[in-house]
Amino acid sequence: MTAHQNGSISAEISDFLLNCFVRSPSWQRWLSLPLSLLFLLAMGANATLLLTIRLEASLHEPMYYLLSLLSLLDMVLCLTVIPKVLAIFWFDLRPISFFACFFQMFIMNSIFAMESCTFMVMAYDRYVAICHPLQYLSIITDQFVVKAVIFILARSIFLTVPIPILSGRLHYCRENVIENCLCANMSVSRLSCGNIIINRLYQFACGWTLLGSDLFLIFLSYTLILRAVLRLKSEGAVAKALSTCGSHVILILFFSTVLLVFVFTLVVEKEVSSDVPVLLNILHHVIPPALNPIVYGVRTQEIKQGIQRLLKKGW
Repeated sequence: MTAHQNGSISAEISDFLLNCFVRSPSWQRWLSLPLSLLFLLAMGANATLLLTIRLEASLHEPMYYLLSLLSLLDMVLCLTVIPKVLAIFWFDLRPISFFACFFQMFIMNSIFAMESCTFMVMAYDRYVAICHPLQYLSIITDQFVVKAVIFILARSIFLTVPIPILSGRLHYCRENVIENCLCANMSVSRLSCGNIIINRLYQFACGWTLLGSDLFLIFLSYTLILRAVLRLKSEGAVAKALSTCGSHVILILFFSTVLLVFVFTLVVEKEVSSDVPVLLNILHHVIPPALNPIVYGVRTQEIKQGIQRLLKKGW
């Protein structure tokens, strides 16, 4: 770390300190237990879902492969963020190396982009299943899933990798204390001595390009689905179609609502404590991953039966 001599800085910063909940230090004590439980729930529920889809032959379908990808991304996101936050809460392990900080930044940004794109592909899958059922098996194939996964990974990595690169190229010569529990791009880059306007503009453009286009296509898919469902004559067919899409919509709401609230608190940051956006940012990394597999496990009959068979085998 840098040393201060006679009020001047003798060397560049080589690591950072994550300073969680500066104005509300008691939050660390109260949050540690629920956050630990949410983390264990997220890891356990997603691992159970992945194992069920892997072992149940009836779940070897494109829709469940996409759900497996979402579970895998949720687990990576949790493992990237929550253990470090808990280490700060329990053991005050606030230092984080330069490389670890920017690597965490890259993982967080790329995973969010991948999850957003996965939701979009899942919405397209449901659109084809309900609006073009006769063509579903010829359009949504295993090859389609492979191409979709390659597209999701390539697009997300290509567009988000400049974020940590731009932040890493900045000149850090002042304080090294990040007022956050994780290495969020703007929390880190505002510590630099250089101009961060390019960082701000790129993150803004990248966010709107990725999330904006995905949310528009998701909205369009479900609008077309709703229109097709309302034309169905059979009440049973309507109920089945709405139930199938309901799980997807709930997951998208989990993902987007917490994100929108977080963005809103940043916009009105002068009105609320600076610790509130930090708390929401942490929760956004653990609540959707914990709830996503539960929603699918409860609402999808095939997965529910698969988990029950898995538990019987285990016993």
